[in-house]
Amino acid sequence: MDRILIGLIGIPLGVVIMIYRYQLKQFTGDIAFAEQYLGSGGTYNLFIIIGLAVSILSLMYAFGTLQDFITGFFGRFFAVSGT
Repeated sequence: MDRILIGLIGIPLGVVIMIYRYQLKQFTGDIAFAEQYLGSGGTYNLFIIIGLAVSILSLMYAFGTLQDFITGFFGRFFAVSGT
């Protein structure tokens, strides 16, 4: 149940971040590393990347694929040997 709730909150939150990126930029100002590495308008692009990441990660968490990915990727580093 909690996974579905996170998905229902996270996906629209990511979309809202992408829609209101202009207002977020006015609130936060220029983000220096985004302007440097993403070029002109990099702060706007950073908010699009953040919103897209929030939406995708929320969708993955809601369907359980995020947990499978994390377990599959990091499981070999933190594997506990059975007795």
